Amino acid sequence: MAAPAEETPAAKDTASSPPAAARSRGFWFLGEDKSVHKALGGAADVLLWKDKKTSASVVGGATILWVLFEIVEYHLLTLVSHVLIVALTILFLWSNATVFIKKSPPDVPEVQISEDLAVNIALALRADINKALALLREIALGHNLMKFLGVIVALWILSEIGELCDLLRFMYIAVLILHTVPILYHKYQDQVDEFAAKAHSELCKQYRVLDAKVLSKIPRAPPKDKKQN
Repeated sequence: MAAPAEETPAAKDTASSPPAAARSRGFWFLGEDKSVHKALGGAADVLLWKDKKTSASVVGGATILWVLFEIVEYHLLTLVSHVLIVALTILFLWSNATVFIKKSPPDVPEVQISEDLAVNIALALRADINKALALLREIALGHNLMKFLGVIVALWILSEIGELCDLLRFMYIAVLILHTVPILYHKYQDQVDEFAAKAHSELCKQYRVLDAKVLSKIPRAPPKDKKQN
């Protein structure tokens, strides 16, 4: 008798993942059949701690900077200057000492920003800035009440956070959140989505009540007719 074929990793992942029909029901933060890894894109391995060395380096580096600036009360310009002074002094003395000790000088790599990298960064920033400007214009023209309320609430939350902590502390907290929330959501995705479905349903119900009693009675200017080509 032939031995049963071993299951491949892909087959195991498919068997362990919920079927498409099950994923299509209810409320899902990432949409139907969309994994956390796919949603995070190129940063998924770092944020989900697949690449543990890089993830630990990012969190450790952010923690060291936070301690230097918040606890030791270093200033950014002072820290950068002192680091460069130490590094350049060591490399300069090492390079000159090789003449006397007859050893090869330190291998300092030539670092340059390629034109392709600079163009890609500029294009990505341009696309994000244009989306933000388009959203602000849409809100300013009064086209979308839900987006207006969402942006107002988000800006109010940011203003309250700004009252509680400075920019550096906020950035450090953001780094910690980015390295904890995605992996926790990835682990407890079904439970979180089930709770979010109930919250989303309740919010929609309350919005319909608000719309019927208040928002629908607010007079609005009639939409302008679009020019026909």
